[in-house]
Amino acid sequence: MVKFARRALIISMMALLPATLAFAGTAEHKKHASKKHGAHKKLAVKTASSKLIKRTVVVNGKRKVVTEHVALAPVVPEKPSMGDIAGLKHTQDPLALQSNVAFVVDQASSKVLFEKNSEVSLPIASITKLMTSLVVVETHQDLEETIEVTNEDVDKEKGTGSRLRIGAKLSRADMLHIALMSSENRAASALGRSYPGGLPAFVTAMNAKAKQLGMLDTHYVDSSGLSSQNRASARDLVKLVNAAYQHPVIRQYSTDAKYVVAPGGRQLEYGTSNKLVANPAWEIGLQKTGYIAEAGRCLVMQAMIEGRAIVMVFLDSKGKYSRLADAGRIKKWLETIKPQA
Repeated sequence: MVKFARRALIISMMALLPATLAFAGTAEHKKHASKKHGAHKKLAVKTASSKLIKRTVVVNGKRKVVTEHVALAPVVPEKPSMGDIAGLKHTQDPLALQSNVAFVVDQASSKVLFEKNSEVSLPIASITKLMTSLVVVETHQDLEETIEVTNEDVDKEKGTGSRLRIGAKLSRADMLHIALMSSENRAASALGRSYPGGLPAFVTAMNAKAKQLGMLDTHYVDSSGLSSQNRASARDLVKLVNAAYQHPVIRQYSTDAKYVVAPGGRQLEYGTSNKLVANPAWEIGLQKTGYIAEAGRCLVMQAMIEGRAIVMVFLDSKGKYSRLADAGRIKKWLETIKPQA
C-alpha cells in the first residue's frame, strides 16, 4: 500500500475563494493602414501583450506587406480549487498524479492499494449525481413517469447552460440516464425537484443515505453538484460507488457511450463525459465525472484490472484530461506491481 494521507486542513476556512483576477493586454496603435483593399493573407506572431499581424494588401495596384499589432484577448487565470487553498497541491506521490486526492481500493477485499489525501472532505461537483441516482432507485421512484423541465431547474449557481429547454419532457428513466452518462444538470435538478416533498426532501434523503452508508465526511445541498457545498472525502466516495454498483440500472446508465432522447419530439444525442468508457483497454463497470472550479476535475470508477475489481477515486485534478491520465497511471501501476489483495 502506498500511503500519502494528509489530514483535512481547516476546510471551513476555504468557503471564500479569492476573486478571479483578469489581466488584459494593452492594444498598440496600428502602424499602417490599408487604403483600398482588404488583406489577402495573414501571418501571426505572438508577443507578450499583443499579436503581431503581417498581411499583404493591394495599394494602387501594387502588393504591399503591412504590419500591425492587435491586442490579445484578456487572460483569465483559473480560480484556485479548495484543495489548492488547503495546500494539497504540495503533496508528492511516486506516480506523479495530477490529482490532489487519489484513493484506490480492491473492491472485494476493501484493501487500500493507493492513497493520497483520502480523508480530506472536498467539493465533489457532479460526482453528486451518483447519490442522486441512488436515492431515485432505492426509493422506487416511477422511472416511466414523465418529468418536465421548469425554470426551477435553470442553473442559478454557476450559470451553466443545458440542451434541455424549459418545457422539455422526458421520462424519469431518461432524465436519470443523461444525468449519469452526460452529467446533464437540468435532468439532475428535475430528478430532485420531482421527489415527494420537492428538492428539500430529496436533499434530506441524500444526506440520510450518506449517513446510513457511513459517509461521515459527506454533505449535500443539491442534486446536481453545482454547489461547492456538496462535499465528501475519497474514502466516503468508495462507499458510495460500492452502494451504487449494486444497482444494474446505475451501472448501465453510467457506462453507456451514447444515448438518444426526444424531449418535445425532437431527438437529442448525448455522449458520455468519460472517454475511457469507449476505450477497449478498459473494462468499466461504473463511473462518474465531475467539474466545478472549486472542485477541480473529479472522477470515480469501478473497473476490472488484472482480473479483479478496483474502485478508483480522483479529486481535484488539474487539466482537462488529467484525471483520465491519472486513472491510466494507476492501471499501469497495478498491472506492473500486482499488489496483493
